[in-house]
Amino acid sequence: AGRADFTGDDAMTRSEERLTARTETRESGRARLRKYVVTEEQQVTVPVTHEEVRVEREPITDENREAALRGPEISEAEHEVTLHEQRAVVEKETVPVERVRLTTEEVQGEETFTEQVRKERIEAEGDIGEDGRTP
Repeated sequence: AGRADFTGDDAMTRSEERLTARTETRESGRARLRKYVVTEEQQVTVPVTHEEVRVEREPITDENREAALRGPEISEAEHEVTLHEQRAVVEKETVPVERVRLTTEEVQGEETFTEQVRKERIEAEGDIGEDGRTP
């Protein structure tokens, strides 16, 4: 029913347990960044052009007659045209697109604990009146 603690006078000391809380930091997990390479297909459409030969024939008219009569009457001849085309050339280049890092942030929360605590009680016994005095 409690301990009697007399300190030279006739008074008793009543004590009780109280809960106090503190925090401690400990390792709770680990996170890491890992870089790896994947291959995926990418399509690029490139418009290209090329030249084709077309034979044009025109009748002799008053406008082109002089040009037509400039050469020899009957002969053999050749005329050559060089054809051109565009080709698509695909090149790869490595370009940086993003920087990635791990950071930590503190998130505030609460934890509630329930513990049993002991308290001392002091009661008077014997011939004591309602006002605490002896009758």
